[in-house]
Amino acid sequence: MTSHTTAAPSTAASTTKSRALAVGAATVAALLVWALGKAFGADYEVVQGEGKDPMEVNVGLVAVFALISALLGWGLLAALEKFVPAKAATIWGVVATVVLLASYGMVFSADTTGGTKTALALVHTAVGVVLIPLLWRGARRQA
Repeated sequence: MTSHTTAAPSTAASTTKSRALAVGAATVAALLVWALGKAFGADYEVVQGEGKDPMEVNVGLVAVFALISALLGWGLLAALEKFVPAKAATIWGVVATVVLLASYGMVFSADTTGGTKTALALVHTAVGVVLIPLLWRGARRQA
């Protein structure tokens, strides 16, 4: 009988995997909240300007922006860990929170219905509530 042992995954591989899962979870959370908003009547149409057709914030747009935002957050955290490892988690947590709060400005200044504003704010919140603690917790272990 032969036995095979496998080595424990390296710290880098484990970190990459947990951060990829955080990005995926944040994207899925955004999509779920978007779908709930749609189910509850949010039309997700935003007026872009005088004389222009309204833009629909569809599921594809939500997926792309949630994914890109999460990946940018991961990239910033990785850069901070390289250049200021002792303070990376703190700096990243503050920046991520400020970015989330600033994103509400776009939502609430949009020319759309109150229901759509509420639903979009909840989509932004879903991404932040999932992504920020998951990435921050991983950063704290390395600091």
